Amino acid sequence: MSSRSGVSKLVAGVDEVGRGPLAGPVVAAAVILDETRPIEGLADSKVLTPRRREELSAVIKERALCWALGRAEVEEIDRLNILQASLLAMQRAVLALTIQPELVLVDGNQAPRLVCSVTTVIRGDVTVPSISAASILAKVERDAEMCRMDRIHPGYDFSRHKGYPTPGHLKVLADSGISPIHRRSFAPVRRFMHIP
Repeated sequence: MSSRSGVSKLVAGVDEVGRGPLAGPVVAAAVILDETRPIEGLADSKVLTPRRREELSAVIKERALCWALGRAEVEEIDRLNILQASLLAMQRAVLALTIQPELVLVDGNQAPRLVCSVTTVIRGDVTVPSISAASILAKVERDAEMCRMDRIHPGYDFSRHKGYPTPGHLKVLADSGISPIHRRSFAPVRRFMHIP
């Protein structure tokens, strides 16, 4: 993004993944793209296949000026609420960047507190390449995390549904109760907390 003086401004795109699931962390990414090294095919991570997300994630990490991840754990989600935990994850992603941006563009209508300028962009993951890149990195990271959690907590099928409230996930909760990575503050999880 260029300023009026013609000098390019360092802009980071930020997005998070994982507000809706019943289990696991919320993960955010911040990306400062290199205007001299454009990346073809950036889009909202939700419309891309897992394989395409993986491919683009590798390209983003290789070509971006800078990128970083941030997360908020299940305990923080339960203590703060999901919105505040999402903002915390985004804040952590921006603070982890090795190059500090002059402007941060955040997907949605809520922004984390930062020392630099912040602008929210509704549907930014569709319209702003750096936010699309952030959504891809966050999604790839969170999906990989839920696959790791599937190995640690077998029987919940986390690698398949990634913690989202699918019929299969709800059935396992009804049959087996909750795991240590379930969000106890979420109503569908609370319903099954009494199950041994």
